[in-house]
Amino acid sequence: MNDQLTAGGALEGIRVLDATQMLAGPLAATRLGDLGADVIKIESPRGGEFNRTHGFDDIRVNGEMSTFLAVNRNKRSIAIDLKHPDAGGAIRDLVAGADVFLQNFRHGTAERLGVGYEQLREINPRLVYCSISGYGSFGPYRDRPGQDLVLQGYSGSMFSVGSLNDDPEPGALWSADVMTGYQAAIGILAALNARDRLGVGQKVEVDMLSVVLDAQLQEYVTYLNTGRQPQRSAEPGAHAFIPAPYGVYRTSDGWLTLAMTPLAALGEVLEDDWLRSLTDYNDGHTHRDDVYRHIRHAFEGATTAHWMERCDLVNVWAGPVLDYEGVANDPHIVETGMIVDQPQSDGMTVRTIRPPLRMSATPPEVRRGAPVLGSDTADILAELGWPADRIAALAATGAIGVDSAAMATAGH
Repeated sequence: MNDQLTAGGALEGIRVLDATQMLAGPLAATRLGDLGADVIKIESPRGGEFNRTHGFDDIRVNGEMSTFLAVNRNKRSIAIDLKHPDAGGAIRDLVAGADVFLQNFRHGTAERLGVGYEQLREINPRLVYCSISGYGSFGPYRDRPGQDLVLQGYSGSMFSVGSLNDDPEPGALWSADVMTGYQAAIGILAALNARDRLGVGQKVEVDMLSVVLDAQLQEYVTYLNTGRQPQRSAEPGAHAFIPAPYGVYRTSDGWLTLAMTPLAALGEVLEDDWLRSLTDYNDGHTHRDDVYRHIRHAFEGATTAHWMERCDLVNVWAGPVLDYEGVANDPHIVETGMIVDQPQSDGMTVRTIRPPLRMSATPPEVRRGAPVLGSDTADILAELGWPADRIAALAATGAIGVDSAAMATAGH
């Protein structure tokens, strides 16, 4: 049976207005675009969003920041100055035909720009409005800037990794930003589903602090109900609540990770009688420091592949530690097609990671690359019924930015 019911994605017919920047918001909008939504990125005509001009060590691909290209695929760009007094008409027309409005402005900024929830709900009561922030819309921190590292510090998680006397250790995955983007997408999808039943939209609020606490439900339920906090080992470990040998170990040619593992099974891997004698699961807690000291250098005499083969024989969960080159060339990554080409302007492509979802009937896909600033302004306004002379007149005021080539065909 062919599950390909339609050429479009699951969200075909949904229009999203993306007024976000940096990572959490753009990633949420990108995921909706991957799923088939028509995502229109609203940017200032003067420079565009933050990631167009601020990236990793100013690294550019095809003239654009690599960081911008990464989280703005499957979008069109409309360049509108939300602060310009003549921009209101374009915003009203966009909102009137939209399904979702997504923003991550500092508290109160959206209202000052005329794009707050109550202001836009008057234009379109069916609008799903999503606000992403660091700390939410109330409470003593609501006006503070939210950023991934700062939120990791607030979360408590930095004391779960490393050894006893180490400084607090942040993660390197931009976890607060990325998880917040995913939670925003979940909330938007739920609100769209509710709109089908109720006939009206609603406001969805996602704050990064709530997300990083939610991601630690196991740790916080343990602490809140028993008072037990993670206690880091005197020896390096990967998580203070998980028993030894959970961690990373040097091999002759790299590194090996060991997950939750019965110590007796690890004894079979290492042919070690003391480890074979530790048959109780809690032995990894009781003898945690002793185990870490005992096995810290035990893997250095052979390769990572050798130890993985031995671990697989006795069902010890293990894996290599790869750098980006290792990941890109890994046989599983290659065979499953995780790296794909993202089309850009002028026939250029950018290598990227495919959407992490697989859907049998409406698969997500990378249909278009990250847009050039303002490249779709004229086309989008023409779709709203604006004639070319009106678009040109508004462009002359500086309220919008348009691409001259697109302007030649808009409105006709």
